[in-house]
Amino acid sequence: MKTFEQLIADEKPVLVDFYADWCAPCKMMPPILKEVKEDLGDQVTILKIDVDKNPKVAAQFQVRGIPTLIVFKKGQVQWRTSGVVPAAQLKQKLTEFI
Repeated sequence: MKTFEQLIADEKPVLVDFYADWCAPCKMMPPILKEVKEDLGDQVTILKIDVDKNPKVAAQFQVRGIPTLIVFKKGQVQWRTSGVVPAAQLKQKLTEFI
């Protein structure tokens, strides 16, 4: 199994959704992420990171509020935001990095 660092070091964009099971807005993201994945397919990798189970990764990227979405490419942060992002806006942002 690849480590988080190996996954985000990819040439293609990696969208990471930092979430928690108890977070109400976080529950709105799965259908949005599913739509994004259906439209962009293998051009992008989508990961979900539970901040309660992975506090070190959340702290490493200074995740203060959830959901927090971060786009990585070649291990570098390209874009980040907190809160629920509509699918159309998220797709538009991701296509900038493909």
